[in-house]
Amino acid sequence: MKVLITGASSGIGRDFARLLVNKTDELILVARDDAKLKKVKEELNKVTNSRVITVKMDLSNVDNCKKLYEEHPDIDLLINNAGFGDCGYFDKTNLDKDIDMINTNIVALHTLTKLYLSSMKKKNKGHILNVASIAAFLPGPLMATYYSTKSYVLRLSESIREELKKEKSNVKISVLCPGPVQTNFEKTANVKFEISKASSAKVAAYALKHLNKFYITPGISVKFTKFIARILPTSLMAKIVFKSQKRRI
Repeated sequence: MKVLITGASSGIGRDFARLLVNKTDELILVARDDAKLKKVKEELNKVTNSRVITVKMDLSNVDNCKKLYEEHPDIDLLINNAGFGDCGYFDKTNLDKDIDMINTNIVALHTLTKLYLSSMKKKNKGHILNVASIAAFLPGPLMATYYSTKSYVLRLSESIREELKKEKSNVKISVLCPGPVQTNFEKTANVKFEISKASSAKVAAYALKHLNKFYITPGISVKFTKFIARILPTSLMAKIVFKSQKRRI
């Protein structure tokens, strides 16, 4: 089995790599930080005979996404994990960072999903795991761009799932929607979560255990939030999220 993981230098992506390395013939790890990638590769090479390949690449550049596919077209499991966030009033957050976030969280994921889905459908096998967030189900005042990008990931994945069903394809797609996770997300997003955060290792393990499902929602609180988001008015959810986010800035 060949697996490709984006955002693999830390957090959930790195933990996916740790869990999958002995279950794969070839593991391809992609991230911007070459130094961190090399550390992950060194760690994995100590515990496996599988081939571990690292690719230093900025996926916010769509041409790089195409290049990645051209260099590694034959993948059995694609984990679209690369992404980051930001916090603050929409008109006050940095526009360049917003655009970079959209390019990473949406454009890169969209591009890789489309390219690899096409090749998987030709083989009539393969699995794509798109990493979203519980934020995908909610309006996101004070983290508007981030929440919106994760909503895109969710809706895209839901739409593709139905298309695959109608075609009776053996290709599978899943979407992982965790709550706050112990990663460097807070530092990147300029936000501090007051609620307890899940271990990235536990989230990755849960996701792989439930890969046969479409919605993968680790934890009771995440499942409850998803349920509440379905029944409460969006205007009320926006007020609740705003109040919660305001305490974190």
